[in-house]
Order: sequence, then C-alpha cells, then structure tokens
Amino acid sequence: LEDSPQDNGVQTNQYSSISPPASPVAQEEPFSTYFEDKVAIPENLLWVLLVATIIGLLLQRLAARLGVVTGMHLAEVCNRQYPTVPRVILWLMVELAIIGSDMQEVIGCAIALNLLSVGRIPLWAGVLITITDTFVFLFLDKYGLRKLEAFFGFLITVMALSFGYEYVLVKPDQGELLKGMFLPYCAGCGPVQLEQAVGIVGAVIMPHNIYLHSALVKSRDIDRKNKKEVKEANKYYFIESTIALFISFLINVFVVAVFAEAFYNKTNMEVVGIHPHSGLFPQDNNTLEVDIYKGGVVLGCVFGPAALYIWAIGILAAGQSSTMTGTYSGQFVMEGFLNLRWSRFARVLLTRSIAITPTLLVAIFQDVQHLTGMNDFLNVLQSMQLPFALIPILTFTSLTSIMNDFANGLVWKISGGVVILVVCAINMYFVVVYVTALNSVLLYVLAAIFSIAYLCFVGYLVSSITATL
Repeated sequence: LEDSPQDNGVQTNQYSSISPPASPVAQEEPFSTYFEDKVAIPENLLWVLLVATIIGLLLQRLAARLGVVTGMHLAEVCNRQYPTVPRVILWLMVELAIIGSDMQEVIGCAIALNLLSVGRIPLWAGVLITITDTFVFLFLDKYGLRKLEAFFGFLITVMALSFGYEYVLVKPDQGELLKGMFLPYCAGCGPVQLEQAVGIVGAVIMPHNIYLHSALVKSRDIDRKNKKEVKEANKYYFIESTIALFISFLINVFVVAVFAEAFYNKTNMEVVGIHPHSGLFPQDNNTLEVDIYKGGVVLGCVFGPAALYIWAIGILAAGQSSTMTGTYSGQFVMEGFLNLRWSRFARVLLTRSIAITPTLLVAIFQDVQHLTGMNDFLNVLQSMQLPFALIPILTFTSLTSIMNDFANGLVWKISGGVVILVVCAINMYFVVVYVTALNSVLLYVLAAIFSIAYLCFVGYLVSSITATL
C-alpha cells in the first residue's frame, strides 16, 4: 500500500475526496458473574438471529460497495479521513475484536479436541495444540487465494453437514421454530437472555469482518472508471454475500434449534451421564444448564456417541474458519490504519500469542465452565465493538466525495443511524445490568469511566455522520 500525503497530517472537519486507483492491486491475503450461569437458548430468540443476519448482509453490502467504488478497503479510508488520535483508538478497538475472535477459536478448538478424545486431551493441552493450526494455515496460504477460498468452503461444508446432522437427529418442532424466527418476542426474558441476545448479534456481525469484506473485493479485476462495470460488480457481490450469509444463517439456526429442542427446560436427572462425563451434571431436578461443551456431552448421552463426535467436528471446523478470517482481517487492518506491512506469519503469531495467554491460564487454573463463560463474554465483546465498524462504514459510503454516484441515499442513512443507536443503547444497558450484578463499588466506578469514554468516542464518530445527513 502506498503512503497517502494526508497520512501524517491532521485532518479538518471536512472529508477529503478519494480518487480510485487506476488499477486494482491484488491482496495476499476472582469473582463470579452471571456469565458462568448457562441456560439453553429458547427458540423465541431466533428472531434476533434473523435480524442480526439481515443487518450483517446490509453492512456487507456497504463494505463491498466501498471497496469496489474506491479501490480501497475500510481501514485505508479511515487512515485518510480520521486524525491520528481517533484513528489509533479505532485501530485498537478493531484489534481487540480480532484478538477476542481468535480467543474464541482457541476455546472452541480446545473443547472440540477434548470431546473428540473423550477427555484424554485436557483443555490446556488443546489450547497449546491450536498453535499448530496457524502453521497449517500459513502453509496453505502459499498456494494462493483461490486455494484458501476452496479450503474455507470445505470448512463451511463440514459445519453445515455436522450441525445439519444434529438438527435432523434432534427433530425440532418446525412450527415453533418458524414462530420463534418471525415473531419478535421473548416472554419472561431477563439478564441472562439479554446476554444471549447481545452475544448472538456479536457472533453474527463481527466488526472486523466488515473491514475484511471491504478488502476482499480488491482481489477482483474491476475497471472503476466504467460506471456500468462498477454497478454490475456491486450487484454480484451483493448476491455472493446473500448466498454466504444464508448458509451461515442456516448453520446458526441448526445450532440454536438443537440447543432449544434438546436442552430447553430439561432437568439434570433427565440426562444420563456417560464415562468420563458422569460427574458433569448434578444429580437433582434443577434446570439443565448447558454450553458448547456440555451440549456435546448431552447429545452424546441422549443420541449416542456419534452425535457427540459430529458436534465436536463442527466446532473444530468453525474454529479453523475463524482463524482464517481473523488473520486476513488483522493484516488488512494493520496495513490500512498504520501503513505497517507485516508478513502473515508475524501477524498470526502475534495475534495467537496474545489470544492463547489468558485462555491457557483459564484452562489450567479453572474448569470448562469458566472457559465457555469466557467464550460468551467474547461474543458480547464483539457486540461492544460493533459501532467502531458501523459508524465508519456508514459515514464513508454516505459521502459523495468518496462514493460519487454510489453514495447512500436518505433511506440508507436513516436506517443505518437507527441501527447504530439501537446497538449502542443495548450495549450500554447490558453494561449497566452486568455491572450491577457484581455488587462492587470499585467496579461501578470503573464501569462509569468506561461508559463515559465509550460514549464520548462513539459520539465523536457519530458527529461525522451528521455532516452527511
């Protein structure tokens, strides 16, 4: 990437225009909280999944349009349009999301390996084994982008078949499933269900993937001087995103429906433990509490060992696909925000090293419940970082100085603004609910400082949108 003459200067409040490059450049690409209290996801949260998927599709559309029209990805545009301090803060927020995603990949793979080995591979050993998959990924990277895309497609297929098998095996009530998907309600929902809903949004609309999607379109040869060709490219990218997110939505429905049908309102006594997991569930009539680890165990108890192993294979495939997206988005974000070129080897080792350290400590000194509790927290963290992708992408795609004839219309601007307000409001409400459950004055103060800083920075970014409305 070439340095921009504006990179080192302080920007004014007016956004500068961006001229697309003549030709595209191919890219080479010690207290307890209710996070530890697990309940099965009821089917009446499926509408949250549907809405999150639709919003994710619209955001991917904006990200692709930005990349197609300008020939630059979102991080590069941020570099040119924001002053140094907010640009660095924005980069740190996106990096935090990427590291959080990589920690989830580590957690998922460690749990999957523990299940596949019937407990012979302890969680801490599974965490260490995940170091090797980075080298496998880097090995495949040498064979080119198309080979990586094919491998990614293979992982998606494995996930679809694995979780689809579980869905057919469990046989959820299709009428209730459709009701939960299209009727937006949640009877008797409380803080735990709120956490789940926020986690669903964060898991579906990962902020760093918006940056990634705006960069991947640069690998295609597009004549950006030809308005018809740019319009056609935008159309086909939207179709591609629709297909990809539809498949992703089906996989997520499989997972949520399996949890809802197999585990919801079940008691511990209804689950018959099998070796070596016989002591995992209390021998009482309390409501069954499950997570991705216990979920696999229960499936194995009720539907046979094959269900457990297939569940674990699906989790393992999901973790590997997360490694790929995290590595590429991390590289594009670092290059775009900082004009800093690192090899993928250095980049992936840095991210994985940061991700493994806290995960390994939890795996060694705590148990699987704390590990899966960390995974849920990381999903919520993704949601907290969403405004730092939503606001820039909406701002830049609304500016005619950047997008020319392809700038957002009034409907897109208002709709995007509403989404941003809703996401920020939910995030702040969740912080209040979470912190009040901790019963600590010190944490109240820290949360207040965090909330003020968070809202001030979001407010700064939002102020840039008002100039475009």
